[in-house]
Amino acid sequence: MKNTKLQTLKDLFVMTVATAVISCAVFFFLVPSHTSVSSVSGLAIVLSNFMPFTVSAITMVLNIVLLIIGFITCGHEFGAKTVYTSILLPVFLGILEKIFPNQQSLTGEAALDVVCYVFVVSFGLSILFNMNASSGGIDIIAKVMSRFLHMDLGKAMSFAGMVVALSSAFAYDIKTVILSVLGTYVNGLVLDHFIFENSLKRRVCIVSPHLEEIKNFILHDLHSGATIYEAIGAYRMQKRTEIITVVDKGEYQKLMSYIEKVDPQAFVTVYKVSGMRFRSKHLEERKFD
Repeated sequence: MKNTKLQTLKDLFVMTVATAVISCAVFFFLVPSHTSVSSVSGLAIVLSNFMPFTVSAITMVLNIVLLIIGFITCGHEFGAKTVYTSILLPVFLGILEKIFPNQQSLTGEAALDVVCYVFVVSFGLSILFNMNASSGGIDIIAKVMSRFLHMDLGKAMSFAGMVVALSSAFAYDIKTVILSVLGTYVNGLVLDHFIFENSLKRRVCIVSPHLEEIKNFILHDLHSGATIYEAIGAYRMQKRTEIITVVDKGEYQKLMSYIEKVDPQAFVTVYKVSGMRFRSKHLEERKFD
């Protein structure tokens, strides 16, 4: 019970910090650039030109409305984490508006503001996504579209983001519209990098006469698993033994350094693995009939 409470507090702290990072990206880079990059905050920037309200107030209203729509249409897919971050984001924006009432561009150039926004916001969003949370807004719209229009969630997010980006045409010039569209596209690429690159693993296939040494290194030094196959070379039709293992970035570097030392002529192929399911070695041995 104590561990559960501690984990909950830790999650709240991390989500709060990530949301603070996102709000800083919006306030210090997105708002001064006047662009509308794939977010409800971006839409709020456009709407603030036609309403006597601050960006934080409009963001708050939009997020609450979207949360209500999400709960009505999609049920409880939107957990407490999304509700928490959706409300916290405009609160942080409101605080920043009070502290820095006349905030100007930090770079003095809209394009640089967009670049800075994309990298900073992607860092914050990746933390939330890896915790199975989100900042709400566009994610809610995408889930509703996916449910009723039967669209792939990724495509729904891209479509919703582009619509938000194009909305800047109602308030700003063509340069700002182009920056909004390009920023939305690049934001998707950078966010994918932040989310998936750190969790990518590598599938390493090794053919070497020093199989026993390499196998022991994988099992006892890397504490990883491996699979051994019998392979036949097509050129001489000789039987070879291939060992295959899946390792993370740090383990991969250690493994390649060891192979370079024990057998520089080893035949090695490497593949990126974006997802993996496995049975823990700590579980009881599975019994087969």
